[in-house]
Amino acid sequence: MKLQTAIDRISLEEAVKLAQALNGKTDILEMGTSLVKDYGNLAIEQIRAVLPDTELLVDLKTIDEGAYEFRQGYRYGGDILTVMGAASYDTLQACYEVAQEQQKTMMIDLLEVTDEKVAQLTAFDQAIFALHHSIDRKDKLDAVASVKTFHQQFPTIKRLAIAGGIDLKQAKGLAEQGLTEIVIVGSKITKAEEPLQAVQQFMEGIQ
Repeated sequence: MKLQTAIDRISLEEAVKLAQALNGKTDILEMGTSLVKDYGNLAIEQIRAVLPDTELLVDLKTIDEGAYEFRQGYRYGGDILTVMGAASYDTLQACYEVAQEQQKTMMIDLLEVTDEKVAQLTAFDQAIFALHHSIDRKDKLDAVASVKTFHQQFPTIKRLAIAGGIDLKQAKGLAEQGLTEIVIVGSKITKAEEPLQAVQQFMEGIQ
């Protein structure tokens, strides 16, 4: 299982500095949606420049103009880009085609997506499907149970990621379960007193 460390809601200067410190320490570095909205695609280049040894996910949350947004995201340095599962099928198809053409990866954010819609998307077999527990929700995510239920419903989907307030205990549980490709962790690392120590704990915990 891979660790994706999400950087969000900080200044671009802080983000670049933290990304540089995390280069080679985490499998994937996520440039969060707030950074994209605050600083735009040009900021992707600045973060890409300090990540020679780590994949870069850009959380675009595309929901329209799929081909254009994905071409731009890859052009500026993203390895993995996100599209909302709630987007139209045509938008998802456009994003997937660009990802395949560029030999990059598409991640589908399943936030508030119905089971019926997920069933329509199983043909995107190279995409990563991300179970996403909204930060605005009051209930706590049971990551292991959520993955188990999803896998039972959609056994043909092989590439799974999960996000939503995941702590070290949950990450270890997911690793032991063996059904998740990527565990996405944000504040438990970036808001820790020692982020590098925290990321090391997570990396060791999921091995």
